[in-house]
Amino acid sequence: MLTLGVIGVEHRHIYGQLAGMLAIGCRCKGWWTDGEPQPVAGFRRRFPTVPRFDDRRRILDDPDIDLVLIADVPVRRADRAIEAMAAGKDVMTDKPGCTSVRQLAELRRTVGETGRIWSVDFSERFEVPAVTRALELIRQGAIGRVVQTVGLGPHRLNRETRPGWFFREDQTGGILCDIGSHQIDQFLVFTGSRTAEIVAATVGNFANPEDPGLQDFGEILIRGDGGSGYVRVDWYTPDALPNWGDGRLTVLGTEGYIELRKYVDVAGRPGTDHLFIVNGERCDHENAGNADLPYFRDLACDVRDRTETAMPQDHCFRVFELALEAQRIATRLGHGG
Repeated sequence: MLTLGVIGVEHRHIYGQLAGMLAIGCRCKGWWTDGEPQPVAGFRRRFPTVPRFDDRRRILDDPDIDLVLIADVPVRRADRAIEAMAAGKDVMTDKPGCTSVRQLAELRRTVGETGRIWSVDFSERFEVPAVTRALELIRQGAIGRVVQTVGLGPHRLNRETRPGWFFREDQTGGILCDIGSHQIDQFLVFTGSRTAEIVAATVGNFANPEDPGLQDFGEILIRGDGGSGYVRVDWYTPDALPNWGDGRLTVLGTEGYIELRKYVDVAGRPGTDHLFIVNGERCDHENAGNADLPYFRDLACDVRDRTETAMPQDHCFRVFELALEAQRIATRLGHGG
């Protein structure tokens, strides 16, 4: 099984990245991060036996390390990935995998020159069993031909835990590049679109005038050769909700629809991974929490076999082409306009 190294623990998504790979039998040789970001304490609690290195070159120069996991400050992730690929490592990075068109071009060039894998862990798909189950049903024809997706990505601001970079667009890439990339990824997968365009986009800062660099609302209208999509993301999750956000995905087909309530069913059933399906034969709810999560296993096989089963490389590039384009053309409203 693979040997891992971790570079950058600026975001808590690193917990899921590393836990997912360890669960399939990988081992982590060490981790490095710059300074003492807030997630360090949680990382140490979760992975107490993994040593911390004082120089990231110990990871990059180690011939035993196959895959580098990255969750640095978003603006630094592309450079960290390029450095790792140049050192002969494959990469799994947190989203956003890049924050500018220049970075995306450099990532494309590096992948082409080195033949290494640049993979983004879209956790709202790869770490949610209900998404696996929905894809299975759709591939079985349960709702006919997919026509549209509606992806909702509300998040809790958690201001007290956020570092300074979180409130700066030049560090995060903006809300559509960041959390909007999740919904773009799902749109492409569920509609089967190979090509797509951003029809319209909006970003805004309506609730945080003291932080003009923060975008707390965003939306995208997207059209592909396999269907249409709408995306809404925000940082408005109210305190009464028991988790960080009521993330949902609705997939409309010609013969029915599926709605995923990924993390909570408000005033309804307990737990996560709620799948509702309505078609010509069914109108009911599934608990999809036991569905498979194949991404981590498939990525390990791709690193070993030089295949693209976890996620085609072109798909990963295409998500960020669209996310960056949405961010570029977005109408700006509110305090950040």
